Amino acid sequence: MSGTDTDVPLQPKKKGLTRRQKRTLSRGAQYALFVAAVAAFAATADWGRLQNQFAQADIARQMFPDVITLALKNTVLYTVSGFLVGLVLGMVIALMRLSSVGPYRWLAGIYIEIFRGLPALLIFIFVGVAVPLAFPGTEIPGGTYGKVALALGLVSAAYMAETIRAGIQAVPKGQMEAARSLGFSPAKAMISIIVPQAFRIILPPLTNELVLLFKDSSLVLFLGVTLEERELSKFGRDLASTTANSTPILVAGLCYLLVTVPLSFVVRRMESKAQEAIR
Repeated sequence: MSGTDTDVPLQPKKKGLTRRQKRTLSRGAQYALFVAAVAAFAATADWGRLQNQFAQADIARQMFPDVITLALKNTVLYTVSGFLVGLVLGMVIALMRLSSVGPYRWLAGIYIEIFRGLPALLIFIFVGVAVPLAFPGTEIPGGTYGKVALALGLVSAAYMAETIRAGIQAVPKGQMEAARSLGFSPAKAMISIIVPQAFRIILPPLTNELVLLFKDSSLVLFLGVTLEERELSKFGRDLASTTANSTPILVAGLCYLLVTVPLSFVVRRMESKAQEAIR
């Protein structure tokens, strides 16, 4: 090379943001936007009017202890009874869906499609109006509690049946073959071996169904209930009408959360444990 040639130092390449840095910036921008939206809402909302309409302490105090000892108790009773009816009926329908007998499968499929497609409100009206008209002089055992249990059970059974069916099919086929080799009949093997294993698999979605039923129990008002049979929603609405204030509605909503939030936490814990067991 000639003496006039000089070495030109290489300029370092400018490095752009890494993928992690871009994600961090994007996440920070989203947080900032969320905080700004919350601050704007807090600054523009009329908190005084909200408090006057939804947070009157003297009205809230009037609801106790009846909101717990009467309304919440009835809501829990309605939910548990409906869940038990739905669980039993759902088990029967799930086994019919898995049956080798064609008419059983068809009947179960028709039931599931109908009751999953109809709104729960129509089921309550059907139980409260259509059943007495179709069978004059007959009474559903348990009065209002029996009607609610039947209505909620009919609604939930369609969903539970599909959940139970999926759980049974998730059990390895070798379990049935092993039971049959030990001399179990198909029915005994299903009840003693397969179903208990299936329930361990489907416990989280069944608990989630219980949460949904707890909220659907508010439809009991369409059956016509007495003062002693009111659940949380009906109890809150009646007091809201009497006091011309929405505080009872808020208190009733908080009572729902007292049950649904812990149940939802239990569902998440069971789902995480199930995932850990799979790994």
